[in-house]
Amino acid sequence: MTIIRTPEHRFESVTDYPFEPHYVDIRDLDGTPLRMHYVDEGPRDAPIVLMLHGEPTWSFLYRKIIPVLTAAGQRAIAPDLVGFGRSDKFAERSAYTYARHVAWAYAFIAALDLRELTLICQDWGGLIGLRLVAEHPERFARVIAANTSLPTGDRPMPPEFAEWQRASQEDPVFSAGEIVQRYSSLPLSIAARSGYDAPFPDESYKAAAREFPMLVPTTPNDPASEPNRRAWDLLAQFRRPFLTVFGDQDPFSSGGERVLQKRIPGAAGQPHRVLSGVGHFIQEDAGEELGRIAASFVAGR
Repeated sequence: MTIIRTPEHRFESVTDYPFEPHYVDIRDLDGTPLRMHYVDEGPRDAPIVLMLHGEPTWSFLYRKIIPVLTAAGQRAIAPDLVGFGRSDKFAERSAYTYARHVAWAYAFIAALDLRELTLICQDWGGLIGLRLVAEHPERFARVIAANTSLPTGDRPMPPEFAEWQRASQEDPVFSAGEIVQRYSSLPLSIAARSGYDAPFPDESYKAAAREFPMLVPTTPNDPASEPNRRAWDLLAQFRRPFLTVFGDQDPFSSGGERVLQKRIPGAAGQPHRVLSGVGHFIQEDAGEELGRIAASFVAGR
């Protein structure tokens, strides 16, 4: 498999992202070394908030939330998943599987030995992150699920997802900035769109972004269906605080918060929120508000 890295000059003009880059080396399942980039802001000894992005974004997605957390005295860590942002990318789409994404994300947590984490996860950040919570609950103190789910393919996906899946494969121009705008309620600035596009100089860097939509389990016999069913069984035993913050304008996951609240014991009695006028990319439409909710949740308020 061919590993490529986005040239650093692509990130020099990214605005509203004043965070020092950090890197850690992990190993693929076959032993291949991979470099992952992450943001790490705030006091080293403070409670850690781990933020996982999804499709087709990178840690830039959390730029509005990180300052809110650090102002509250918390430590904010936001990695770029393999294939995204400043992290290493495989050029071949076949390198990307659901299982490998979960393994890479856990390798990141283990490499930094992160514990007592508060997880914020959205979109694929939840498909990966909720698996991590289920399989490694000892690492997590609490969870915030925002516009995400853990599909098994046993129930039909919304029709909007089928349209997104088709577009992700057929659209000749696959702009991360345009996609984030399409599924956000508020307008994005030109600079923000450019920030999302920065990791992808051309189509050869977009293998992970093109493949992600096809990895979502949409049938009961998908390779990830059974692992996700097992994860649901484990999440049914997760009693640490579990909060849902969803947008009422999200075409993919709106209403899914009720399933999480019903099936995960830690969700009982929590101050769940549905934010009005907020689309799929809640970090764009209500980033500062999500940051304040998260900071209060970590502080136990």
